[in-house]
Amino acid sequence: MNCKPLFRKAAEAGRKLILTEKGVKDKILMTLADAVEKEIPLILSANRKDLMRMPESDPRYDRLLLTDERIRGITADMRNVASLPSPLGRVLDTKIRPNGLRISKVSVPFGLIGIIYEARPNVTLDVFSLCFKAGSACILKGGSDAINSNLALVNIISTVLEKEGIDKNSVTLLPAGHNETLQLLSASDYVDLIIPRGGRSLIDFVRQNAKVPVIETGAGICHTYFDEYGDREKGRIIIANAKTRRVSVCNALDCLIIHDKRLADLTYLVSLCRDKNVLIFADKPAYKSLNGKYPAHLLQHATRESWGTEFLSYKMAVKTVSSFEDAINHITKYSSKHSEAIISEDQENIKKFFSLVDAAALYSNTSTAFTDGAQFGLGAEIGISTQKLHARGPMALEELTTYKWIIEGNGQIRS
Repeated sequence: MNCKPLFRKAAEAGRKLILTEKGVKDKILMTLADAVEKEIPLILSANRKDLMRMPESDPRYDRLLLTDERIRGITADMRNVASLPSPLGRVLDTKIRPNGLRISKVSVPFGLIGIIYEARPNVTLDVFSLCFKAGSACILKGGSDAINSNLALVNIISTVLEKEGIDKNSVTLLPAGHNETLQLLSASDYVDLIIPRGGRSLIDFVRQNAKVPVIETGAGICHTYFDEYGDREKGRIIIANAKTRRVSVCNALDCLIIHDKRLADLTYLVSLCRDKNVLIFADKPAYKSLNGKYPAHLLQHATRESWGTEFLSYKMAVKTVSSFEDAINHITKYSSKHSEAIISEDQENIKKFFSLVDAAALYSNTSTAFTDGAQFGLGAEIGISTQKLHARGPMALEELTTYKWIIEGNGQIRS
């Protein structure tokens, strides 16, 4: 399929959005949230068609799954987005030069944004809400695994936009083919930004093939370091929550690092994980500590592949270190720079952890599960950026804007 006509129409719709008033956009988002809830049976029916084609053992199954509760959680985020202040037209800086020129730095829409994502139908509504509020049209390129779910959701969005007198091309869902992905990545004449949401292979493919600027999001290899001075009661609860709250998301715990002086507490620290049937890949000291105390069928020796792996399932690696520095070195080597945590009562170690670990989100004595736009008070998120240019961490309304310099004069000329 030749996608250029779709790109052109989306770019034209985006220019119209620039002139749409804030209050109108907020009202439409509220109306859309209501419309989505009314169509929950239709959405779930479409989602079941997708689920039937994916085995439940697939780590992506949980991401693909929609439920009444999950849909209502998404619509709650949409209403939160509508209630937030507009990110547009903010005067970021202003100065009056000696020659009388008034120079202002003002936030504006980023432009046409392309999102490439896998089996995550929730992204469809999250992305549209944020882009629409931030004054940008969006092109969605979902995976074939979620095609029925995405079609149902985009049809609802388009219906609401048409009823409200907004160009329905403000959101465009591309066919789920490989060729369409390549066309989107090459559409530098129309598209201003590409954001991939998915695993490492997807992100690498986008980065290697894109002619449009890219912000990387998604891949999360998350560590939690239980320090020599960690509180085991806090640790037990935090570790279980970070690992088992929802295993298929990018902020889930992949590797527990433990100081060797606290190996006697390891069985207790992972006891709640045992109750959730978490398979542990333990290095030699950790294996020795857990052997006979953790279910044998859930305990294996760690291999080289155990480190730096995003499991997206009920699996976790355990690494033993003999010093704070060794913990930092392990994280530095294997982190995807997404979310990293320390459990410690030593404030100096916490301070050093925050200074030395290079990641978008750093935690002390709490779960990495909080790396989420809504949890940060951002309404929703378009993804978790793991890079440093333009945006880092949860990307929401402000991160979907850029800025212009506005220069106001009264006849000045430059000599």
